[in-house]
Amino acid sequence: MVVDPVYVPFLPARRDAWQAYERLDARVRRRITPLWTVVPRTGPERPRGDRSAADTDEDPRTFGPWLTRRIDAVLDASSSSVGWADATHLEGLVQAAASGLWRLATQSRLRLVTGPERNHRLQRYTADLALLSGRGLGIRVLLDEPPEGSRSAELLELVDRVRLPPSQLDLLLDLGPVTDTADAGKIALAALDLLAGLLPWRTVVLAAGAFPRTIQPLASGLSLVVPRHDWLVHHLVRSSRPEFRSPLLYGDYSAEHALSANIPSVRRPGPPWGLMRYTAPDAFLVAPALTRGPYRAERVRAVARGIAEAEVFRPGRSEGERWLHACAYGSGSDGTGNAETWIRVGHIQHMSFAVAQLTGGEA
Repeated sequence: MVVDPVYVPFLPARRDAWQAYERLDARVRRRITPLWTVVPRTGPERPRGDRSAADTDEDPRTFGPWLTRRIDAVLDASSSSVGWADATHLEGLVQAAASGLWRLATQSRLRLVTGPERNHRLQRYTADLALLSGRGLGIRVLLDEPPEGSRSAELLELVDRVRLPPSQLDLLLDLGPVTDTADAGKIALAALDLLAGLLPWRTVVLAAGAFPRTIQPLASGLSLVVPRHDWLVHHLVRSSRPEFRSPLLYGDYSAEHALSANIPSVRRPGPPWGLMRYTAPDAFLVAPALTRGPYRAERVRAVARGIAEAEVFRPGRSEGERWLHACAYGSGSDGTGNAETWIRVGHIQHMSFAVAQLTGGEA
């Protein structure tokens, strides 16, 4: 039976995310249309929407194999899935990335992505690959403030430049990191009113990310409760625009902060802790857990118990819940994971729960 997707997670093309997507229950995965952003390999973190920080001096001897492995992993994870692939961080490396972009266009079911703020020549290049693929193109519009009239003209100019019909174009409205439901809701409604009605888009996605980038230290076993402003904005928009005529899909950044895909793959060692995370109906439970140090395993299990004993915890609902429960009540060092494990588990649990919320539990 063919079912329509209901959820668009914006995922970084990193191992924790693609492994999480692969491990989702098949009934959940068929309701998801992910957007994969290829992360930069080296250099500083890329400012959101700033093209000036793109790499231009990568060594092809190291960049080529790195990109091939990453694209292979995304293709394997999404081999049977429709979705999008955004190579924005590779746009300063078109020649070095040409083979990888060609494979995304010709050997997957993913649709390539461009955006109004990007280089016009590269917009055209991406559109040519999209035309070759026959799957159309995603247009990602960054919305950090309410859009003005000039944004609609800019968007129409891009549509004219890529020379694809609206039936082959997906409008991806990206609010980025949000910390206030009312403010983000105003931006979302303004964008829908100004941009979504310009053309009969194939699909309209409204995405935001509310997972925190960092949190303050907490007492052992305690979790910070962070409102899911991304989900709350979705409800605000749905209640304010019930008559919206185009398919409007809910999108978020899963259980990871919205700027994660701007951080290079090759990084310096991080802090001696990571974040355990759990998605509840209207909030995230987030708690720091040690990645090294004395009594690490016992302290990690205490953090997991704090989540597993919360009233909102749903035992056994997904592999994410099952892992957290096993970690909470296990013994020894095996099964406590590391920072990457906790992100992967968080993605699995979050994406499973988001689909359940959007379908009333009927994936």
